[in-house]
Amino acid sequence: MSKSPGDVLSALGLGSCIGLTVFDPVTKIGGMVHVMLPSSEISTHSGPDGKYADTAIPALVDQVSRLGGDPSRLVCKMAGGAQMFSGGSGGGSLNIGSRNAIAVRAALQVAGLRLKSAQTGGTFGRTVDIHIATGLVTVRTVGGAVEEL
Repeated sequence: MSKSPGDVLSALGLGSCIGLTVFDPVTKIGGMVHVMLPSSEISTHSGPDGKYADTAIPALVDQVSRLGGDPSRLVCKMAGGAQMFSGGSGGGSLNIGSRNAIAVRAALQVAGLRLKSAQTGGTFGRTVDIHIATGLVTVRTVGGAVEEL
């Protein structure tokens, strides 16, 4: 989370994880969560945890509000959710990447937020950056070019 114009927040080497960025274009407050798993139901400890879609997104929205941002103005973008592991013979994988993307979309909907753009799926890792001065979000794929999201 940042409101410093010189900051660039990054999520490096996303595989099945999701990097979700949020940006308030009026106050220039931006943030990012690195979602590792879809649901906190599997967590063995209490309290909010930033690695689950269902808890990380409400916590991120709360942080934006505390810094003076307005959740109704948030521009939300996500990348990641790749299929990084095969399921052996026949492909019976856990589909964590796909499940993460679905869970992030659901958590955004519960929070009353809309997703502006996304780059998910595939079988390759990604790095996501958000530039706080402008809200520009870029995605760099392993061995690929940098793209604006």
